[in-house]
Amino acid sequence: MKIRYMLLHAYGMGGTIRTVVNQAGAMAEAGHDVEIVSLVRRRTKPQFAIDPRVRLSALVDQRDGVAADSLARKVWRRARGKIVPYGEFAAEYFTERVEAAAMDYVSELRDGILVTTRPALNLISARRASGKVIRVAQEHMNLAAYHPAVREQIARHYGAFDAIAVLTETSRAEYRALLNRTPIVRIPNAVHMEHRKHSDHDNPIVIAVGRLVPQKGFDMLIPAFAEVADAYPEWTVRIFGTGPSQQRLQERIDEHGMGGRIRLMGRTDRIHEELAKASIYALSSRIEGLPMAMIEAMGHALPIVAFDCPTGPADVLTPGQDGVLVPPRDVEKLGEALARLMGDRELRARLGAAAAETAHAYTPNVVMPLWEELFTALAGGRPIPASLTGSP
Repeated sequence: MKIRYMLLHAYGMGGTIRTVVNQAGAMAEAGHDVEIVSLVRRRTKPQFAIDPRVRLSALVDQRDGVAADSLARKVWRRARGKIVPYGEFAAEYFTERVEAAAMDYVSELRDGILVTTRPALNLISARRASGKVIRVAQEHMNLAAYHPAVREQIARHYGAFDAIAVLTETSRAEYRALLNRTPIVRIPNAVHMEHRKHSDHDNPIVIAVGRLVPQKGFDMLIPAFAEVADAYPEWTVRIFGTGPSQQRLQERIDEHGMGGRIRLMGRTDRIHEELAKASIYALSSRIEGLPMAMIEAMGHALPIVAFDCPTGPADVLTPGQDGVLVPPRDVEKLGEALARLMGDRELRARLGAAAAETAHAYTPNVVMPLWEELFTALAGGRPIPASLTGSP
């Protein structure tokens, strides 16, 4: 099969990029003809290693900067085709030039499978791709996370897809309620678990991983830990990631007098070693799609303390078995859950062992056959198996 994956910026960082790169590599390894198409290119080399059997191309080269698009960006809502709604998280990328390049590309395709990977690209595919190409939309966030203008466009145009792939059962129910005639398949992202060292649950370290942005809720993790820190003086929190909220988070750490106890660690290429050294993983997000960093932590046998945010954690965890869920944005309860695990090594070990077992459901050997099953059915004009759609 010929499979094309379309990303906004395949040369950048981020969970969606890593997931699609891994998926493309797995499909190429299975013998398929695979290409990753990057709408824009702002770096010379990709940040993630791409299987050499996967072709990589870019439609708009912006390595010399985006100044040429600056005027279009300022008037983007008036000067462009208006397919990408204003509320899309990456709307600023879609100047008239960039959107036109995407529309031209998808409209010229005449064969194979086109997989688009965010609402902006999905909407362009739904409205401009030829009926001769099989169209699959990937959604990496839950429906409620999107701006109302984006949800309105999804409801209006996603019915054109041959299938919509979501990450969780919660998201499948949301999209099915909105688009009852379009196949909605649930296929989680895959996480490689080979050679993962398990935590021994002895080091007094709480670890968190993610972009330093409001979505990840580190501004709530800081006071949650600060509330219980005095009772557990040997424990520290390490937050790995970079992003625009770094200064504000550091100020919040300092306000709580936690400068020596909570550290913003920046980016590391040795995150698996850091996870193995920790004893608890904290997820403080306001909203998630499928929390890949959390699942990776579970692969290291780390017990999880997480907000029961929409969506993701509750679709993965069984409370009391492999982690602890607390009400969304309840800082006090988050601190109490951290304290409970910090004070009980036996509980950490028990939950962590179960977490490692749960994580195996997200390994490539489990997930990738689901994609191949979907693509094979679509390419052969056969019904999508009920095991993917959740139909009775």
